[in-house]
Amino acid sequence: MDLEELKYPIGKANIPENITKKNLEIWISDIERFPHELEFLIRELSEAQLDTPYRENGWTIRQVIHHSYDSHHNSYTRFKWALTEDQPVIKAYYEERWAELHDSKFGPVMLTIDALKALHAKWVYFLRGLTEKELQTTFIHPDGNEVVTLKQNIGIYGWHCQHHYAHIEQLMIRKGWK
Repeated sequence: MDLEELKYPIGKANIPENITKKNLEIWISDIERFPHELEFLIRELSEAQLDTPYRENGWTIRQVIHHSYDSHHNSYTRFKWALTEDQPVIKAYYEERWAELHDSKFGPVMLTIDALKALHAKWVYFLRGLTEKELQTTFIHPDGNEVVTLKQNIGIYGWHCQHHYAHIEQLMIRKGWK
């Protein structure tokens, strides 16, 4: 596999311009299932396996799991900002620096799996209650001042779940762990 395939095992996010109700249902379902599918995927991995990078100079499985929570927690907050402020410029964060912190490099993955289960249950409940008007609400991402609708952000995070799941699954397949 080349570096691009290792970085983007399912390809880059491709959010359609015309987002349908069916798209939203699929993406929200992806978000809903992610913590449970992730737990099932990694349940038998050893500590050494959890500390294996999914690619050269990439994050370990442990870091990918902790990153998923950090990223999704930030996203959940962005939804709240967008609905309570007038087109806010969201706070970006240095995910690569967060991944180097003690809890990301060494923390027990089940703490994060449990946190993901709770976060995703609350997030999905929230997402399923959004009106069509609320789904059109926007925030501004400071990288390039991109305007993002909440509909688009649901798609981005449906993809994000599959993206990181694939990082771990593809490593496990390459190593013969699955």
